[in-house]
Amino acid sequence: MPKAPAVRAWDVITDKKPVLTMLVVACLVMFSIMSIEPIITVYLTQLHSDNVTLMAGLVMSATALASVLSASRIGKLADRVGHWKVVIGCLSAVAILLIPQAFVNHAWQLVLLRFLMGIALGGLLPCIAAIIRHSVPDAVAGRMLGYSTSCQYIGQVLGPLTGGYLGGHFGMPVVFIVTCVLMGGCAVGMLLMRPLISGGTDFSRQERSV
Repeated sequence: MPKAPAVRAWDVITDKKPVLTMLVVACLVMFSIMSIEPIITVYLTQLHSDNVTLMAGLVMSATALASVLSASRIGKLADRVGHWKVVIGCLSAVAILLIPQAFVNHAWQLVLLRFLMGIALGGLLPCIAAIIRHSVPDAVAGRMLGYSTSCQYIGQVLGPLTGGYLGGHFGMPVVFIVTCVLMGGCAVGMLLMRPLISGGTDFSRQERSV
């Protein structure tokens, strides 16, 4: 008996826009975290930090710590108000918090701002997974979530490369400004797309009860 032709994952997804959007967001999450990695010690040296290596560790770990603390709470909020809204809000918060990072005067200010940014970033990954999971058939859900993870790794590659290039050629503040523009642009794009996306991709409790 001849085998049935293989079905491509993208062919069985009715509305690809939510999935593609979340793949971009997944990439930007890690991009925003990793973009300062190659410039952090130089930036802290410019701020005349006493212990550059220790402060660099604190700056990088502050984001992750905040994400650990906020992920479940923001995920719970998204269950009530809708994942799409929370993603837009978190992207906007990250974009706003990136601006003052370009103009800090002390290393501890950077630690605080990265911690606050981590709170917003922590809410993105649960929402990304939820939107993808509810936007695709069960048969390809695992594959699409795998693509989401791959996009996060792409962000981990592009972030340091972009940050190192921009920091070396245009100055440290430009790294934060460019990342801010990317995150803000993604938030605006999602806001404009939202009326075009079916209500089933927002998944608030109220919507699921209808």
